[in-house]
Amino acid sequence: MMEKIFIHRILTLFPNAIARKLLLMLIFILIFWVIYLASKDHTKFSFSLENHITLNQGNIVKKSSHSEAPLCPAVSPKETELRIKDIMEKLDQQIPPRPFTHVNTTTSATHSTATILNPQDTYCRGDQLDILLEVRDHLGHRKQYGGDFLRARMSSPALMAGASGKVTDFNNGTYLVSFTLFWEGQVSLSLLLIHPSEGVSALWRARNQGCDKIIFIGLFANRTSNVFTECGLTLNTNAELCQYMDNRDHEAFYCVRPQHMPCESLTHVTTRTRNISCLSKEEWSLFHRSNIGVEMMKNFTPVEVVPCNKSENIKKNCQIGMKIPFPSGYTLKKMWITAFCKQIKFNETKNINDCLERKLIYLMGDSTLRQWIYYLQKAVKTLKYFDHHGAGIFKTHVLLDVERHILIQWKKHGHPFVTKKLFSVKDENYIPREIDRVAGDKNTAIVITLGQHFRPFPINIFIRRAINIQKAIERLFLRSPETKVILKTENTREIHQNAEMFSDFHGYIQNIIIRDIFVDLNVGIIDAWDMTIAYCTNNAHPPDYVIQNQIAMFLNYIC
Repeated sequence: MMEKIFIHRILTLFPNAIARKLLLMLIFILIFWVIYLASKDHTKFSFSLENHITLNQGNIVKKSSHSEAPLCPAVSPKETELRIKDIMEKLDQQIPPRPFTHVNTTTSATHSTATILNPQDTYCRGDQLDILLEVRDHLGHRKQYGGDFLRARMSSPALMAGASGKVTDFNNGTYLVSFTLFWEGQVSLSLLLIHPSEGVSALWRARNQGCDKIIFIGLFANRTSNVFTECGLTLNTNAELCQYMDNRDHEAFYCVRPQHMPCESLTHVTTRTRNISCLSKEEWSLFHRSNIGVEMMKNFTPVEVVPCNKSENIKKNCQIGMKIPFPSGYTLKKMWITAFCKQIKFNETKNINDCLERKLIYLMGDSTLRQWIYYLQKAVKTLKYFDHHGAGIFKTHVLLDVERHILIQWKKHGHPFVTKKLFSVKDENYIPREIDRVAGDKNTAIVITLGQHFRPFPINIFIRRAINIQKAIERLFLRSPETKVILKTENTREIHQNAEMFSDFHGYIQNIIIRDIFVDLNVGIIDAWDMTIAYCTNNAHPPDYVIQNQIAMFLNYIC
C-alpha cells in the first residue's frame, strides 16, 4: 500500500509523460548501480575470507596483507604426530623382528662368502668395483633374509687415503658392496660385520621399549640450600612434578619437585647410567667385543688401480642445495676431496678471514660442533675467545673478531644431553627456539648437528626434534631466504662402547631420518658420517685434521 502511495505522489509531481519516463530510467539505473557495488564488495569479502582460511590450513606461510606476518606455519600437533607415526612404521618395516634361540643361527663373518664381480688384474681410477656378499650363519647355512649392519671401506695407508663403500641389501641374504676407485695405487678392501641382523633387531626393540637407561638429576638452588631430585623426559612417579614444557613443539622435561622450593629454582642437570637393560642374556652375547666389527674379507689381496688417462667430469663449485651422493668423497694425504663439487682451498688465515668477514655464525648442537670453536681459535689467531661467564665446558662459547665484524657462537642443544658433568639449564633452549631468535641475512649462517645424545632414547624423541627443527628452518627462510643453513650429520664413534645405548646402528638410523625429513629444504650437508668412516676415526670426537676438513667444507658453502 505504501509503495503505491509513494509512486502516485512521484507521478503527481511529474505530469509530463516524457519526464516520467526519464525519471523511471534514472531510478532503474540507480538501483542496478547499488546492486552492482554491493555484489562487488561481497565478492571481495568472500574471497578474502576464503583465502584467509586456506592460508591457515596450509603448511607454508604466505605473506599477509597486514604489516605483521604469522610467526609460524599452521601445523597442527596432530599432523606432527601423524608424521612421527608414519616414519616409525616405515622403520619398523625395514627392521623386522628377528628372534633367535642360539648365536649359531645368527650371521657369521667367517662362514659368509664375498666374491668380486668381473675381476680384473688392474682397474682404472674412477671405476666401480662390485662385490657380491652371501651371508651364512655359524652352522654354514645360507640366510634367507638381510638386515645385517655392515660397514664397507677401502684404504691405502701409505697414501693416508680412505673412502666409504656403498652396501645394497637385497633382503634375501645377499648384498652388493660397491667401491668407487677414487685414487691410484694399491687399494685394500674391508667389509665389517658390525652387528648381525638379529642384533640389529634386538637393538631396535630395546631402544623403543623405553627402559629409562639414563637417569637425569636436577639441582635446585634456593638461597643457601641445594637439593638434587630425579628428572627425565618422562617420569613414572606419584610425586609432585615440575613440568618444563614447550607447548608449541610438544617437547617436555620433568623433575620431581623438592619440598619448599619453586620449580624455577632448577639451575643445573647431570646424568647417570642406570644399571638396567632391555636385552636378554642371549641377545647380549651378540654384543661381546669379539662379535662387533668382525672382518668379512680377511683373505682379499689389495687391488691395483692405474690412471688410464680417463678424463674427469667438470664439477661445479660447492654450494648449498646440492644433492649429496654416497660416498660423498674420499680422503687423500689427510685432505678431504668431495666427489660431487669443486672445492676452494682455505689453507691460510687470510683466506679464512676474507671468507668470514662480517659473518654471524651460529653453531647449534653437541660437542662435535664445539670442536669447531676449539679448532678455529687455534687456527685463526685473529679470533678471540669471549668469556661468557658460564661454568664448565657446556656453557655458550663465543669467538669474536671486532675489526672484521666476525662472531662465531656455539650453543648446546636442549634435552636430552647425556653427561656426568653438571650443566646449566638457565640458558637452555631447544634448537627450534634458537633458530626462531635469529633474524637472518646473507651474512648469517647456521650449522646444526644432532644425534649422539639421542641414541639411548626411543627414536620418536629424535624424530620429533628433527621435525621441529625442519619447521623452524622453514620459518627462518620465510623471513630471510638468504640465510645459509648447513646440517652436519653425526660422526661414527667408538665401536665397542655400550652397544645398547651408543651403537653406530642408532646413529645410522638417525642419519636416514635426518636426510628424509630435510630432503626438500635448501640446506647444505656436511656428511661427517661418510668422512669419519673414510678416516676410520672410530671416535665421537675425531682428531683436528678431520675437524679442519669439516670446517673447510663449511667455508665452501658460505663463501
